[in-house]
Amino acid sequence: MKTSVKYLDYEQAAAKKRPAHKQPRKPLLFWRVLIRLLTIIGMAGTDFKYDIDERAEKALKEPCLILMNHSCFLDMQIAHRVLFPRAFNIITTSDAFVGLFGLMNWVLRQIGCFPTQKFVTDLRSIQDMQHCFKKLGTSVLMYPEASYSFDGTATPLPRKMGVLLKKFDVPVVMIETFGAFSRNPLYNELQVRKGVKVSAKVRCLYTREEIKTGTVQELSDGLDAAFGFDHFKWQKENGIEINDAFRADGLSRILYKCACCGTEGQMEGKGTGLTCHHCGKHYELTPLGELKATEGETEFSHIPDWYRWEREQVKQEILDDTYKLDIDVKIGMLVDFQYIYMVGEGHLTHDRNGFVLTGCDVRLHYTQKPQACYGLYADYYWYEIADTICIGDNDTLYYCFPQKCGDVVAKSRLAVEEMYKLYKTRKLTLPAKDTL
Repeated sequence: MKTSVKYLDYEQAAAKKRPAHKQPRKPLLFWRVLIRLLTIIGMAGTDFKYDIDERAEKALKEPCLILMNHSCFLDMQIAHRVLFPRAFNIITTSDAFVGLFGLMNWVLRQIGCFPTQKFVTDLRSIQDMQHCFKKLGTSVLMYPEASYSFDGTATPLPRKMGVLLKKFDVPVVMIETFGAFSRNPLYNELQVRKGVKVSAKVRCLYTREEIKTGTVQELSDGLDAAFGFDHFKWQKENGIEINDAFRADGLSRILYKCACCGTEGQMEGKGTGLTCHHCGKHYELTPLGELKATEGETEFSHIPDWYRWEREQVKQEILDDTYKLDIDVKIGMLVDFQYIYMVGEGHLTHDRNGFVLTGCDVRLHYTQKPQACYGLYADYYWYEIADTICIGDNDTLYYCFPQKCGDVVAKSRLAVEEMYKLYKTRKLTLPAKDTL
């Protein structure tokens, strides 16, 4: 889906009036029926089915927190299929509200969405969720991973989720999807794989009583376990064959480092194969989602294993103080819901001291410390513009589109996640003069 873009001077964009906060509204039956009808078209060919357990049925009779894994662009439609005709609100990334001269903002609010900033501390969103539970009497759908899965496994959950469950004091229901990632993984150039069936299981993770009696740590551990899925493992175990000739397109976005020679930026995922243009190593992606080297050793047949190896490599670079992102970028800004304002070119660096974004003829200088966030809003072919790395705060988000530097998005996300953990566990410390 495209977004509305406007080219504007940086200072003009920065001076734009920020939108006033609006509380969520309960979606009318008209909108719920309309969306349900639209899902018939949007989910055609998925043969969608779902199961819901008795505990979840009971929990959904009252306001509850609904958690869902973030697999692909079908997620919202799946939720509406499963939850119809119940009224529920949806916590939604703020950039989804952009476009059509404010019309998109109006439509999303009519159907119950309310905005939040990904990976940014947003106390107002928590207040909005409470408003839904207590004032509107509606449930809230939340994607706690915040970003789509890159490698078919869960991205890190917010560390304070257990605290939030205590605060909300409502049942927690989970919608877990199967096949959605296999049908349309984020790295695959928005190409939909045909013939992949999609299903979902709906279960109650916690009743109100279980939340009251459980400790914060127990609740958080339970959520981590619930999100411990592996879509590639599921595909193999269930014999789901994907025979599309483009199934490996874009795979180098996540497998950016050659497992054979260790070179970065020379991988290419194309057709049904993955190739390192530095050492020549070639792998075929089988219909069951496994990698097999055409010659020599297959270092990693399971894609998430390769991704975990890259994570460990990044972690070691951080510990050795050799990790460095240093790239030219084009810069977009989100300050209101009218446009993504493209304000010019700049330079983005990332190391143990955090992010530094400069540009727009030296007028823009934004820094973000490594402990500012546990994750990174990073996306592929974002709103059909380009791969992006997003940093910022509640006032402004900066979308950085890398220029001529290879596949750096996945490594940046891994670096942010690992750096945050290292600082939190005090395996790394900033100079005393730096304050966080």
